[in-house]
Amino acid sequence: MLHELINSGGMSEIWLATDEAGTSVAVRLMRNNSAFAFTERKRFLTGCEVLQKVSGHPLIIGYVEHGKIDGELALVMEYVEGDNLKLLMNNQDPVLGEIVADVLIQTAEALEHLHDAGFMHLDFKPENVLLTRNGELRLVDFDLALPIPNPPRKLDKNPGTPHYMAPEQLLREAVDHRADIWAWGVSAYELLTGRKPFPGETADDVLRGQLNRKDFIAPSSLHPDLPKGLERIILRCLERTPDKRYPITSVLVHELKQALYVPG
Repeated sequence: MLHELINSGGMSEIWLATDEAGTSVAVRLMRNNSAFAFTERKRFLTGCEVLQKVSGHPLIIGYVEHGKIDGELALVMEYVEGDNLKLLMNNQDPVLGEIVADVLIQTAEALEHLHDAGFMHLDFKPENVLLTRNGELRLVDFDLALPIPNPPRKLDKNPGTPHYMAPEQLLREAVDHRADIWAWGVSAYELLTGRKPFPGETADDVLRGQLNRKDFIAPSSLHPDLPKGLERIILRCLERTPDKRYPITSVLVHELKQALYVPG
């Protein structure tokens, strides 16, 4: 039973609901049911199917089931109380300063699990990270996720959020999971400095900044207390060439824990 609208976006709504046992769940409903919404339906179902395969990890939103409710495509998920990381950053929530190391490590660990399961997210950004009121983290929204190709390949379509898209995505070159590592680097830079590393009004503006770097500001210039080891990690994630980034996310996680003095 649906109870309360939690959030609404371009093509879907998230509702607080209860299942037959009275347990609280979140229900995502696709609202664009036009006969011609082929792409939207495909992405929605992709998100459901990928989540079903990668769920079961504490940093991934829990999958319950998917199907239709009153003729509308629906995904039933774990319900967690909290806000997305983008909202918390915009509100300068003081809790972030207390748990920033955990957020950095856990977001990388969530991507590590996804990559180990054979998928790349392709829309990793603070908006797709939920932080619960007791500091637990969940990665959400797998609509754009794809199997990791070997070797990298060009995408048929190029959806995503330009500020978090790697240069090879914006250039329509071949991509693989290292595009997610770039997106993690952008998100980490933004979390620590309060600004994006390559700002711009359009995708072309962002791409120009990524390629020429003349206006790029090192994160330690904006956050003088930033550990040098952490800065090196972020800068490696933001390398223009994928081969210069971390080859796999588990190496990123390992180095993060070392830089932040967390037992691995």
